[in-house]
Amino acid sequence: MAFRVGECKAVAGAGFGAALLGALAGSAFADDALKLIELSPNGADACFGRVYDATHLKAHPKQKVARIFFLYGHDPVSRPNEEPPTNSDSSYNGFIATTVRGAKAPEWAGGWCNHGSEDGTSGPIRCGMDCDRTMASLKVDDKGRLIVTDVQPDLYLDAGSEEELGAAEYDRQALGSEDDNFRLDPMPAATCKAEFARIDPIAPALGGPLRERLKPDQAFCYGRDYDAAHLGSHPDQLTQSIRVFRGSVELASFASGGNAANWPDGADIAVTVTTRQKSTKVTQTYSCQGEADQWRCAASSKMSDFSCDIAQKEIFLKRGANGTMMLANPNSALAIVDLCSKAAGGKTKSDDKVYRLQPMPQSACAP
Repeated sequence: MAFRVGECKAVAGAGFGAALLGALAGSAFADDALKLIELSPNGADACFGRVYDATHLKAHPKQKVARIFFLYGHDPVSRPNEEPPTNSDSSYNGFIATTVRGAKAPEWAGGWCNHGSEDGTSGPIRCGMDCDRTMASLKVDDKGRLIVTDVQPDLYLDAGSEEELGAAEYDRQALGSEDDNFRLDPMPAATCKAEFARIDPIAPALGGPLRERLKPDQAFCYGRDYDAAHLGSHPDQLTQSIRVFRGSVELASFASGGNAANWPDGADIAVTVTTRQKSTKVTQTYSCQGEADQWRCAASSKMSDFSCDIAQKEIFLKRGANGTMMLANPNSALAIVDLCSKAAGGKTKSDDKVYRLQPMPQSACAP
C-alpha cells in the first residue's frame, strides 16, 4: 500500500502519499476550453502513450520507464474514492503516468500546460507543477506524435530530496538517466483513462472509502496499543500507543466552518501518541482534505499541545482491510518528538512510519 507524500509536489503524485492542494495557479479547467490546439484540435481530451517492448528496454538499460501515457484534458485520477465529488475538475490540464520496470502500477503527476509566450498563444509548450517546477515540455511532430522532454528524475519526489534521501535511495526512487525525450503515439482518450485507473483501482475488499465510512457529523476512534512482544521485535519503534479520532471539539469545528458537500476537506482530526520513553500522552491536531484514495492531513497549532504552526508536517490516512485505518507518518509528523523543534525536521528513520489501526469505542480516545 503506497501513500503519496511530499512537501511541494504537483498533485497526488507518487506513492501513501503533494503540499496540501490550496490555491492552484491558473483558472479552473472546467471553466476554460482547451487552448492548445496542437494537442487537441477539437477541444476534447487528448491521449498519447507508449509501451516499450523488451528489445527497446534491453537496448536502453538506463531507462526505467516501461509504460508512459500523457493526457491533456480533464482530471482522469479523481475518481469516487476520497476526493470530494464536487471537486472532480481542477486547474490542472496535463497529466502524466509512468510505470517503471517491474512495477505493478503507475506513478503520476499533474500540472498545467501552456505556451511559453506572454499571451499564451505561441512558443514552446511547458507543463508546470506547483512550486514552479517543470513537469515536461511538449511538442507535436509532423506525424502527430507527442514529444515529451525536460522530464526530471525527481518528477515524483520532493524538491531537494536527493540530499534528504541520500544518493543510493534517491537513485532507486528517481527516474533513470534515459527517461526523457519520449515519443508518444496518439491514442483514444479511453486508453489513457484506463491507464490512470490502474493507479488507484477500486478494491471491493477494502469496503467504502473513508469519506463514506466516516460522516461529517460522526465521531470516531481508531487506535492500537503495542504489546511487549511487538515492541521487542521492533526495537526502533518509539510508539507504544496511538489514537486517531474526531470528538466533540473536532465535530464542532467542522460544524461551524466546514462544508459537508466537500467532505472530508476541512475535517479536523486529533492524534494522541504515547511513547516508550514518556508515559504522558501528547496530542496533535491535523486538518485534512481528500486526495485521490487518501486523506492528506497537515499538522496545525489549533487544539494542539504545540504552539508553532507546522503545516508542512503531514500524515496520511487510508482505509485498510476489514474496517481498519492505515496511517502513514513518513516525515516525522507524529508527536513522537516536539514538532516545533529542529530535531523534528528530518525524515522518520524508525519503525514509526505506517500504522494499522483498529476501530475502537469512543471512550478509548477520551482525553
